[in-house]
Amino acid sequence: MTDRVILAYSGGLDTSVAISWIGKE
Repeated sequence: MTDRVILAYSGGLDTSVAISWIGKE
């Protein structure tokens, strides 16, 4: 359960960062 939460949380952050980074570029 914890692993899934961490993966989901990390995945969400990665997606948000990627979108923000692409938007800045």
